[in-house]
Amino acid sequence: MFRLAQPGGFLAQDSDAVARRIFETNFFGMLNMSKAFAPVLKANGGGALLNVLSVASWVNGSELAAYSASKSAAWSLTNALRHELAGQKTQVLGLHMAYVDTDLTRGFDVQKSSAEEIVQRALDGLEAGADEVLADVLTQQVRQGLAAPRPVYLPQAN
Repeated sequence: MFRLAQPGGFLAQDSDAVARRIFETNFFGMLNMSKAFAPVLKANGGGALLNVLSVASWVNGSELAAYSASKSAAWSLTNALRHELAGQKTQVLGLHMAYVDTDLTRGFDVQKSSAEEIVQRALDGLEAGADEVLADVLTQQVRQGLAAPRPVYLPQAN
């Protein structure tokens, strides 16, 4: 089975190949889709791009190092695209979420949102003209934790 979120840290022997494969999907795939559709949206007076990000955009504990780094890069790309596409009235929505009950997370013993819940929150965000959707409680907590005295992206004391 193909797993995009391959476990492992950056010091693993195959980390270069893993990172390249994951970045090809999560960063370059998003970039290429944006480049393909931005002119179409412009020609139609604007529109929206929905970029699927992750709570892993903000934290990387090295369990899924390359995946998290690729989602951080995708978050940065999303922010840049907002600026580039604002003049053509194209909304760029960043959809952040933690675990969703899909094949990708089947083996993870964690709290999961349903795909339907995530889709509804994304559609609500698009309709509201939002820049970001924090689609679940864990994502909201992590986002708040970025500004904590000891931010959640740093190793936490035991």
